Amino acid sequence: MPVEIIGMVGTRDASEIKGPLVDGPVVDWMDGLVIEPGYLEAIARAHDEGGFDRVLVGYGAVAPESWAVANAVLHHTKRLKVMVAHRPGFTQPVVLARMAATLDHLTGGGRVAIHFITGGDEADQRREGDFVPHDTRYRRTGEEMAIVRRIWSEDAPFDFEGEFFRYESAFSSVKPVSPGGIPLYFAGASVPAIDVGAAQADVYAFWGESRTAVAGRMETIELAAKKAGRTLRYSISLRPIIGDTEIEAWEKAEWIAEKTAERIALAKERMAGHADSYKGLGGERNATFSVDRDTSGTTSVGRKRLIEMSANQDVYDERLWMKVANLTGAAGNSTALVGTPEQVAEAMLRYYDLGITTLLLKGFDPLTDAIDFGQRLLPLIREGALKRDASA
Repeated sequence: MPVEIIGMVGTRDASEIKGPLVDGPVVDWMDGLVIEPGYLEAIARAHDEGGFDRVLVGYGAVAPESWAVANAVLHHTKRLKVMVAHRPGFTQPVVLARMAATLDHLTGGGRVAIHFITGGDEADQRREGDFVPHDTRYRRTGEEMAIVRRIWSEDAPFDFEGEFFRYESAFSSVKPVSPGGIPLYFAGASVPAIDVGAAQADVYAFWGESRTAVAGRMETIELAAKKAGRTLRYSISLRPIIGDTEIEAWEKAEWIAEKTAERIALAKERMAGHADSYKGLGGERNATFSVDRDTSGTTSVGRKRLIEMSANQDVYDERLWMKVANLTGAAGNSTALVGTPEQVAEAMLRYYDLGITTLLLKGFDPLTDAIDFGQRLLPLIREGALKRDASA
């Protein structure tokens, strides 16, 4: 099966190792008074020109609104698709279905996908007024995904009454461009999450874990999907760190860890002096990265898994590097593959051998790395996947 490669865009040049620690423009659209692309347009075009299939537009309670960002990305690229992170509970499913289908038509056709993120950070949920418990949120997500699919597929108005939503004569005149509908990506590691993903998702997404751990999770999900009479695709998120030599790559990785630790310490120091301004944010104001390793306030099973793994050892398999995950409390995609482009591509293809057909890649220097990955890493991954498919 063709490998799908997804990148990630943001509205400012920031990561664990660079960008504003606390303040600074959240949306960098134009560089001051100079008429040239701002950061969002530049990183979107870098992914488009670099051969990525899609880019993830992230979601956070204090971050720029993801659908507006996706619209900008689509209008400034030629073929690049988007995967818009969406948090259920704040937009009616019938509205979400029309939003996505409309954007799908207005931006070249068939370039939209939705990534359902149910949420394991209670503080971030409550910032938007969501006090629904973890397991109940997943039931709500499942119901929302089912409604969205039905809105896209029904040719006549229908009534619906579920646990969370009720409609009379629900309908949308606008349908997705592709007959198969808009792809639904989904993530979650808990038992309720697996039930929902198996029943509703097209693509089930994982954070970067060892191949043994990934294979075990896939086996569990496959059993649930089989009971639901469905077949899923799978995705894994990784942070490539590449160098001309393996030694150079590992030196770069250690520098990234040192820089991350320094910035976490500085961010905590600055926040300590403005405690009232940052109350409840659990990190810096603009949420560039987490500065909190304490998982007592999270219900995210996936985050707790990564914390445990990264605490036990720094490296799994040949080159799956966990140190940044350990430093940041694994609040997001934070596990890396370290080596030469050839070594990192081969490590990714070993996940492909397990049945992972989507790779989500994000660099620690996002714009520069997106360009580098497009030139030196993506061709190797695609060539390797084609060879494996041919031999199979």
